[in-house]
Amino acid sequence: MEREIVLTGVSVDYGNRLALDNVSTRLDAHRIAVIGANGSGKSTFARLLNGLETPTSGSMTVHGLDPLRQVKQLRRRVGFVFTNPDAQIVMPTVAEDVAFSLRGRGLSKSEIADRVASVLAENGLGDHADAPAHSLSGGQKQLLAICSVLVSDPELLVADEPTTMLDAANTRRIADLFAALPQQIVLVTHNLRLAERCDVALLFDGGRLVEQGNPVDVIGRYEREFA
Repeated sequence: MEREIVLTGVSVDYGNRLALDNVSTRLDAHRIAVIGANGSGKSTFARLLNGLETPTSGSMTVHGLDPLRQVKQLRRRVGFVFTNPDAQIVMPTVAEDVAFSLRGRGLSKSEIADRVASVLAENGLGDHADAPAHSLSGGQKQLLAICSVLVSDPELLVADEPTTMLDAANTRRIADLFAALPQQIVLVTHNLRLAERCDVALLFDGGRLVEQGNPVDVIGRYEREFA
């Protein structure tokens, strides 16, 4: 299975603002950090990866799929975790919310129940399966959002600043979870310690990809020139 993200001359133009400007990159690393100031283009880049945004110009493929022509297939392979987990919680209870992600997958009720129970147990939410989803703590809600993505077994997990609303303990817990996952991960983050744990880092500024490489080196440039 192809596990590569390729962008060639990709721009995203909103008319009054160029969110991405002629971005080209080829990524096959396991864990990819995306850093930069607010408004630098990093979230737009992340949203391209599962078709939430589309290029104005240029071309791209994600794991061999064209986001413009194969968006349905792409969204089955790419899971997306938002900054605010409340934006992803759609069902009344924890188990129902995770199960919702498996609708239309052709699974039996027992298969869905087994997969939901497994992913909740693996991520410390097994005892909360029947709890109201919105009664969870902030950290638990983010874990629930991640479980709702992981239960469909994506090949690529994109997380857009998933620890911004979390305290230090829950940030560490989410960071450890991402470090252990087998999926390719694209992590948009302002947390530079979290970015350091990735295999490669991308630095965006003014809609342009200005550096890509070893996270320590890329973070060093960001701190010197842009932070």
